[in-house]
Amino acid sequence: MAKGVLDKFKIRKGKVFEAPLEGAFGRLTTPFEEFIHRQSSSGILLMLSALAALIIANSPLEEAYKHLLHMPISLNAGEWEFSLSLHHWINDGLMAIFFFLVGLELKREFMVGELSDLRQAVLPVMAAIGGMVVPALIYAGFNAGGEAERGWGIPMATDIAFAVGCIALLGNRVPRAVVTFLVALAIVDDLGAILVIAIWYTEQVNLTALIASGCLVVIMWLLKAAGVRRSPAYVFVGVLLWYELYLAGVHATIAGVITAMALPAKPKYDPVAFSTFVKDIIRSFDRCFRPGDKIIANDALRARVMALGNGVNLAQSPLQRMETRLHTPVGFLVIPIFALANAGIPFDSFTSSTAVINPVTLGVIAGLVIGKLVGIVGATWIGWKLGWGRLPKSANFQHIVGVALLGGIGFTMSIFIAELAFSKQADLLIQAKAGILLASVIAGIAGFMVLRNAPVSEEFDGEHLDTEGTEPPAEGDVVSEPTGKQR
Repeated sequence: MAKGVLDKFKIRKGKVFEAPLEGAFGRLTTPFEEFIHRQSSSGILLMLSALAALIIANSPLEEAYKHLLHMPISLNAGEWEFSLSLHHWINDGLMAIFFFLVGLELKREFMVGELSDLRQAVLPVMAAIGGMVVPALIYAGFNAGGEAERGWGIPMATDIAFAVGCIALLGNRVPRAVVTFLVALAIVDDLGAILVIAIWYTEQVNLTALIASGCLVVIMWLLKAAGVRRSPAYVFVGVLLWYELYLAGVHATIAGVITAMALPAKPKYDPVAFSTFVKDIIRSFDRCFRPGDKIIANDALRARVMALGNGVNLAQSPLQRMETRLHTPVGFLVIPIFALANAGIPFDSFTSSTAVINPVTLGVIAGLVIGKLVGIVGATWIGWKLGWGRLPKSANFQHIVGVALLGGIGFTMSIFIAELAFSKQADLLIQAKAGILLASVIAGIAGFMVLRNAPVSEEFDGEHLDTEGTEPPAEGDVVSEPTGKQR
């Protein structure tokens, strides 16, 4: 389909300069580029990273693995020094980039995405709330009054990369509206997890650093009010905010979300203004052009090409540009590194009965598998019966059950919260991680089987074109709205 669109814009006149192997190289890389942009691809890499961490942690490399994670890395400038272990740099530093992307997605979804329409947003929001409250209550029931009670936030989260990866294996059997429902649910779920981290997993607060953090937030919003559209300005202040929040005792990754919320979401040009701008530039370019001219040797032509490039950037909001740029590095670098650093646990955490049959592991498994199922399906049913929202198009409650089970894949965010809850209790942390991994496997397989046996939507039947003249999705494609999510 992409090739058909590009064919409409083939250059009919003039010369196109290509190196001898350029065309062949392009044909070889295009499928790879499509692969890395699929939501399911990051889920596959995340799974491989987790598997690699498990193998390393149960091999002769275990000691080297632990030594590497505890290796201190310092920043120095004169008498100032800031030092953290590699493990902390990954969990507090790299994950701030992940939270930055989550914040960008949150803002866009609430402004122009599925959550911007109240009628469409009600059921995913209710489902997300139910999918957070019920698992937390179930975990608390297993661990009430004990030293592990602090981990109640662990089973609240959903890992969208794994969840969408499971749906991708089903191809067109799942209606696109169901995938959109899952994405919207996960976005609200992320917001809940962020609030939990910010409020309940904050230790002692340094008031001076907290005031400095507040001043930096004000600076960000002043930049926005002044019309600053350069993302680096916000990122620079965001890095300072991360440092001050770390000193304040608030989890520093929250700086990523705050920075994302300050980034401008409106472009400089609307579509009409951009169209006019492009036409003016092209007319000016044509007036400056003389037969035989080359752009590299003609300053007037080069200036107009540069102006066109700047205009293209201004037709997209800083939020949109930054979100697009971050999807690949976050999905294919940040999250896999996090998995490598945090998924390494000994196999005896799964093989012995005492390792699995304990309040922490059982609470996490029950919360993610049963709690997510009951909470998401129950809240969706209540909202639907009360007429507050409508089910996704071409979907029934078997699809909702499948989505609810996939919501029990809590991997990334659940491990992150477990690291915060049990940072000084290694045994409880291993038990929690064992529960997360086991629950994610159970939930993923169960959700896949339920959706596989669900009725196939009529929207994919036949080989007809839809009303907009687009072809039905190809077999094996991930069917979703153009949200571009990957984590």
